[in-house]
Amino acid sequence: MSIWWSLRLRREAASVPLARRLLLGTMETAGVDPDVSFDLSVALSEACANAVEHGGEVGAGVSSSAEYRVTAYLDGEKCRIEVTDSGPGFPVSRGRRGALRSVQCTAEDGRGLGLIEQLTDHVHYRNRPGRGAVVSFDKILKWREGALLMAS
Repeated sequence: MSIWWSLRLRREAASVPLARRLLLGTMETAGVDPDVSFDLSVALSEACANAVEHGGEVGAGVSSSAEYRVTAYLDGEKCRIEVTDSGPGFPVSRGRRGALRSVQCTAEDGRGLGLIEQLTDHVHYRNRPGRGAVVSFDKILKWREGALLMAS
């Protein structure tokens, strides 16, 4: 058994705790270990806060920039979360052939991205030229005794 959900949220601060509570409720119901649930919920909150703050062009009048998307997958042994926005994308360092090598962060900006990296097992940043940015991260799950969705 697996669980998948996706939300389209307005780029408003009130959307961040809504996404966090939905994730926590889903993981609690499925039987995910509370420490793992907490780490993922903090990482999700940081990703959503970034989408709210940086995820659209202010005053552009484009309806897609007024929202962002959160998708979560719980499937047996891991949880993957993706947060997609319509902003200018991540400032990046480019490797050979123009490939995204790493996200460049200043002392003020990017602390949330560092926190996501510390709390999860794998993080991937992707720019969608002219359409925004995607941050996806995953974590191996631990289960409570008798969990509904325990890895098989």
